[in-house]
Amino acid sequence: MKYTVRLFTFLLMLAATTPVMMARLTAAGAFADAPASMFPLLDRNTRLDMIDYFNSGSATPSQNAMQGKSRVTSLTPDDIKVDMTDASSYQISLLPSGNDTIIAVIQTIATPAHDSHINFYNRSWQELKNGCFTPPAMDDWLSESGKKNDGEVAAMVPFMLAEYVYDPATSTLSLTNNLKEFLSPDVYQLVSDYLRPSLTYRWDGKRMNPVK
Repeated sequence: MKYTVRLFTFLLMLAATTPVMMARLTAAGAFADAPASMFPLLDRNTRLDMIDYFNSGSATPSQNAMQGKSRVTSLTPDDIKVDMTDASSYQISLLPSGNDTIIAVIQTIATPAHDSHINFYNRSWQELKNGCFTPPAMDDWLSESGKKNDGEVAAMVPFMLAEYVYDPATSTLSLTNNLKEFLSPDVYQLVSDYLRPSLTYRWDGKRMNPVK
């Protein structure tokens, strides 16, 4: 009897001190449960409808708060892509980080060239500002010849426009130079050899590191 009581007490203590395993987070779940401030054009029910439409093979779009059309265009357990409007899209990707998961959100806007930025969040959608990614400076885009003519590039290229895409299969973030869509053909021809066409970063569990 005494042994049974001690065993029962031990099991209670073990249960109290053992952390509860976190539920498996999916990209669809992250998208559906994101706070309204993340995707203000879509309420939660609309997001759930969009996921259901995609899973059922339907091309039916959902109406957003601006009376435009939104739809899910790609969905895997760790990644979801959403056309928010005719000029904006999102990619929400789950990044492994030890025993936890980080949510990466890429927003792309047509300006008219497609231009992206990326932010990182924990499972509770609190933004992480601990250096998960350092956006490239103009110098990072320069080719070998561009480094020798950086003054000329600076005079003709006021800012960089690049589209971001994350590939969960390879844990790589690809940045594509989209200046060709923005600069006049004459100007782009003058600087095209001075700029790299793309940059690649790889997720190491804590941050995106440039691939040399």
